[in-house]
Amino acid sequence: MLAVPKYAYEYLENESLSLLSRLKQLKPFSMTMPMVKGASVSNEALKSVIELLEKGKKLLYASMSKFIDKVNASQKEHDDPARLQTEFTILKLRFNSILDQLDIFADVLSQRAEHEVGIWLCGLDVLAEDGLTPCKGYFDPPSMMVFLERGHGAAIRRARTRLPGGDLNPVAVIQIPRERMVGSGIASSLIHEVGHQVAESMDINKSLRTQLALRQRPGSPNIDAWKHYERWISEITADYWAMGQLGIAATLGLMGVVTLPKYFQFRLDLDDPHPAPYVRVQVNCAFGKAFFPHPQWDRIWNLWKLFYPVEDLPEDKQILLEQLEEELPDFVELVNNHKPLSLNGRSLQDLLPVQQRQPATLQQLYQQWKKQPLLMEKAAPTLVFAVMGQAKSDLVLQADEESQILTQQLRNWAFNRN
Repeated sequence: MLAVPKYAYEYLENESLSLLSRLKQLKPFSMTMPMVKGASVSNEALKSVIELLEKGKKLLYASMSKFIDKVNASQKEHDDPARLQTEFTILKLRFNSILDQLDIFADVLSQRAEHEVGIWLCGLDVLAEDGLTPCKGYFDPPSMMVFLERGHGAAIRRARTRLPGGDLNPVAVIQIPRERMVGSGIASSLIHEVGHQVAESMDINKSLRTQLALRQRPGSPNIDAWKHYERWISEITADYWAMGQLGIAATLGLMGVVTLPKYFQFRLDLDDPHPAPYVRVQVNCAFGKAFFPHPQWDRIWNLWKLFYPVEDLPEDKQILLEQLEEELPDFVELVNNHKPLSLNGRSLQDLLPVQQRQPATLQQLYQQWKKQPLLMEKAAPTLVFAVMGQAKSDLVLQADEESQILTQQLRNWAFNRN
């Protein structure tokens, strides 16, 4: 057997010590993130993130220290350093996964130091948490952290899903487009992402897919339409959650997201969980009409059809669109009356504050708040955005005035929270 050079063990020990020194330099966010108090995330969210990262660091530090002792012992016994290199590689991958997790939350928290933006984000945290209110008592709502990103759409890294390295994410991290600040449309994107957290936490999508699969049995009408509704259900339920709390503000916000060239409007793709934008607006208006009967839904849908006519589409797409429209009333009824086991006999529609978001109610509140602005301070954040979205739809509120009102409300929520 060839003699093992001493350098092999020294190399592994020095690399391990180098990793330990870099690990020591990773400070808790509470020691590194400059932000005013009013811009900070909730204490629960910050505590959860710090505990996650500190636990990972502590375990890795112990593993690295144990590995160094093993290297020294192996040198005395002249053990094969190749096996040690394999073990060190795994430890290094774990170190990199901790850095990846650190970067995920650093991206969120670093924006809290930006002038004004940090305050807005704290206010949006409050709005996101209010979006979880209807499901309290059915599951333990996670803490929410919001950050801005360039780009067109929003996204969520849901709580209790796996982070790089395999750890469970302790908080929900929601990314929303910077271009939507500040107007009622931002609530549509935000509460849509909250809806994703709710639907997965309560197994809503899973149970709905079971029901939708039954509509695809041989001999059933318009099977292709039901296949598409099943494929798209996760995005539809997230839109549904936003609709039930924001009213027409959810639809106007959605239209802002899916205002795209005509080619993209009609991409009826079973490989994509997102409905074709044209159909997504159609489904949204159908749920709005079921929730909040009012002529505004027909007006919006007719506007969308005017913008994106279907007459020049290929025949196969026109046929599928006709099938989707034919089955839409049945689909809306199925979702509204669905009773997942997690709701203990209640339907999805029962869960949402539909009665408090009726157009006449929102219009009345807007007039009251114009005369007595302090009444707005006591209202739930989702209700405030619903009222402003309704007023904007009714053309009694201009975009610049809406932005001023909502900016102030975000500041108020941030101040009162902290």
